[in-house]
Amino acid sequence: MENKKKALILLNMGGARDKNELKMFLTNMFNDENILTIKSSFIRKIIAFLIVNRRLNEAWKNYELIGNSSPINPLTEKLVEKCNEKIKNFKTYQVMRYTPPFAKDVIENLKKDGIEEILLLPLYPQYSTTTTKSSLEDFIYFAKDIFKIQIIETFYRNDIFNECILDEIISKTQNPSEYNLIFSAHGLPQKLVDAGDPYEKQMTEHVKILSDKLSQTGIIFKSINLAYQSKVGPLKWLEPSLENMLKNFKNENVIIYPIAFIVDNSETDFELDIEYREIAHEIGIKNYQVCKCVNDSDDFIEAIKDIIK
Repeated sequence: MENKKKALILLNMGGARDKNELKMFLTNMFNDENILTIKSSFIRKIIAFLIVNRRLNEAWKNYELIGNSSPINPLTEKLVEKCNEKIKNFKTYQVMRYTPPFAKDVIENLKKDGIEEILLLPLYPQYSTTTTKSSLEDFIYFAKDIFKIQIIETFYRNDIFNECILDEIISKTQNPSEYNLIFSAHGLPQKLVDAGDPYEKQMTEHVKILSDKLSQTGIIFKSINLAYQSKVGPLKWLEPSLENMLKNFKNENVIIYPIAFIVDNSETDFELDIEYREIAHEIGIKNYQVCKCVNDSDDFIEAIKDIIK
């Protein structure tokens, strides 16, 4: 293989492969100043320690229900492999924010591989300080001006990517008019949005793009909705919550699409497919379907080619 001097770096949150890594994930996440926005890193450390100790065993029980590890790791490895096969001018690597492979270690490999130019592609379609900004800052901090770096901040408007999403949604039912479609996004504390985080605005725009595409194709769902999952703690979070949204659909059918994620993870496999499925069952929803993320699909590789060109 010819030596590619350019690297495509896929950035994501990470996910645990075992209980020790879950502890690492939570510790790193709650020490992230973009997540716990406390000025003092000393106080943040103490609070992070308390949260992790309180949450770890409970969180691990959830992981046990999805096979003792997050699906994000094997799926991302496959995605990187396919990118390396099919995207010719770049060598593709992955960097995770809270679990290995970490930026500082991958950067050592990039130096060894003689990489000079880097394109950073955060695998978050919409921009948030808690995801995109956090991952970009982390990489750039360790890269220390060694490389020429370009950044793709969002790609939720990309046509080929949106076609991938619609294909998955449409594959879930022969009768869209009998289903309520809910785009479920990872939640965010309201105060971050009030402070200027563009996530909610972009999320609303993304749902509109997808809704318009559906109606142009002549595919009409009973309703199309946006809701937010994963709220923790006492703060006000973005609304409506997915739990409250589901209450509207007693005796009806629901399809959920995880619009904030590119690769399936504990939030899709545990929260959406197990936890909210139970809630849907209690509410009396007739048929509850959860879509897969685009993951390492061939169509998504085509979308990446288009996004980075």
